[in-house]
Amino acid sequence: MREHTKVIHIGDKVIGGGNPVLIQSMTNTPTENVEATVAQILRLEQAGCEIIRCTVPTLDAAKALTEIKKQIHIPLVADIHFDYRMAIAAMEYGADKIRINPGNIGGVDRVKAVVDVAKERNIPIRVGVNSGSLEKHLVEKYQGVTAEGIVESALDKVQMIENLGYDNLVVSIKSSDVLMCVKAHEILAQKINYPLHVGITESGTVWSGNIKSSIGLGMILGQGIGDTIRVSLTGDPVEEIKTAKLVLRTLGLRKGGIEVVSCPTCGRTKINLIELANQVETLVSG
Repeated sequence: MREHTKVIHIGDKVIGGGNPVLIQSMTNTPTENVEATVAQILRLEQAGCEIIRCTVPTLDAAKALTEIKKQIHIPLVADIHFDYRMAIAAMEYGADKIRINPGNIGGVDRVKAVVDVAKERNIPIRVGVNSGSLEKHLVEKYQGVTAEGIVESALDKVQMIENLGYDNLVVSIKSSDVLMCVKAHEILAQKINYPLHVGITESGTVWSGNIKSSIGLGMILGQGIGDTIRVSLTGDPVEEIKTAKLVLRTLGLRKGGIEVVSCPTCGRTKINLIELANQVETLVSG
């Protein structure tokens, strides 16, 4: 965490400015299904999730945010793709932060409509850029998808919103290519002072995703870069929280918890140590 980053308030949480790195996850239930979404968020809270993101693809999903917020205890971020009207609706129905890619919600006029509402309500905007949707002219300029291209795309989006008179921003740049993602964060951290949300996108199943995310997050956070993190896994999002907590503890960015240390076993082992170690780890994983 870079101490000189801008401080941003997300609901009752604070990031940036040297504050602790917070753990985020995303629901995989239909947001319109309030009961299922709340149940999953409460499980995530119990596991240690500190910020939750829900997709808002429809007006019904936006309306559901009001009831969801009444039943949870952590800030709620609305994830918006393509339709700027959903960003506006999400804020009107109580989102604590919105995540948009200004490049895929239309022209400057539509971005301005979103920014105007965010400004009026002082709601932070997370500007998200993904290597998979990098603009054609940047792919051509850098002769492929590169860390430099991802950073330029992010800086363009940030400048667009700054030009509209708003700087209550968090920035995220993601790639499924771990080393490209690390390099992009190293470059971006030198160019802006906004808090960064860090994650390796589309990292994969619980097994492969944990490995890729742990390597990527470790290399980025180990340089003092990052203010919120998400471990993206294809599976139960509770597994994301377990990994994120262990990554932060391993890097010395979070205290508490119990670390289980166990022998890898060899021919001298006389008990079922593998089963025993797994049982103990499950018991203390909270």
